[in-house]
Amino acid sequence: MEVIRIYPENPNPKEINKVVNVLKEGGLIVYPTDTVYAIGCDALNVRAVERICRLKGINPQKVNLSIICYDLSNISQYAKVNNEHFKLMKKNLPGPFTFILPTHSNLPKIYKNRKTVGIRVPDNSIIREIVHQLENPVLTTSVRDEDEILEYTTDPELIAEKYENDVDIVINGGYGGIEASTIVDCSEDDAFIVREGKGKLIW
Repeated sequence: MEVIRIYPENPNPKEINKVVNVLKEGGLIVYPTDTVYAIGCDALNVRAVERICRLKGINPQKVNLSIICYDLSNISQYAKVNNEHFKLMKKNLPGPFTFILPTHSNLPKIYKNRKTVGIRVPDNSIIREIVHQLENPVLTTSVRDEDEILEYTTDPELIAEKYENDVDIVINGGYGGIEASTIVDCSEDDAFIVREGKGKLIW
């Protein structure tokens, strides 16, 4: 496991490339977002997705999986979105939101158990640049803490200690946040907020 320092203001292309190569080989990474630190992999690599599900104790038949896209230009490859919901997403992204949408047939079967997928476009240049270079979305699931007081681990060095045997790279992008994304369900005709988080939705 390697810890890589990447600065969000000016992500080093060489370091980004190193992370992308690990993802292409099916590796797992820990990275910063605009909310909390997260664990991810190439979202289209089923074996890597299964590794994360095992690591986090996630049952993909019972829990929505979420992916990070670079922007909204290729969203229709992974999810079905109507015009109204697209306008809503465009107003709020990039930002600290997860939009739940019906799954598109392009996504691997593991996503289709729930018929919906979470879409994120975080306001964080590190992970967005990784997704851009990878040319695939990245699966995202937050790094949670077993501590009852602190729900999310914010220190990348402590995260690296915790996951040193489970992931290939931990990106140190500075201290993370403690508030998760706001979840907006757009799987039906009328969008509604499932969980209030860091993002204040503009309707």
